Amino acid sequence: MVKLVALYKPPADPAAFDEHYFGTHLPLVEKWPGLRKVEISRVSGAPVGEAPYYLMCEMYFDSQAEMEAALQSEEGKAAARDLFSFAGELVVMFFADSEVRELG
Repeated sequence: MVKLVALYKPPADPAAFDEHYFGTHLPLVEKWPGLRKVEISRVSGAPVGEAPYYLMCEMYFDSQAEMEAALQSEEGKAAARDLFSFAGELVVMFFADSEVRELG
C-alpha cells in the first residue's frame, strides 16, 4: 500500500480548525476514488521538547497510480482547494510506501 501523509502545525484557533477539518475538509477527502482507509492522529507530545505538529492524517491507497488518480480527480481537486483555503500555511504533505509488521 501507499499513503499520502498530511502533517498539520498547531493552528492559531484549534477549535475553528477542528470544526472546518472534520466538518468540511475530511468529508471531501472521504469521497476520493480508490481511497482505502483514512487514519487521523492527534499529536499528543514528543520524546523531547514540544511536538511541532497538531494533527496527522494518513490516506491509504492500493497503488501509487490509484493515489495519483484520486489527487487528479474532481474530488481530489475540490479537497486541495479547500485545504489551501484554511490550512495552506499549516500543512506539510508527502507520499510513503506502507509496510506493516505484526509482532508477537
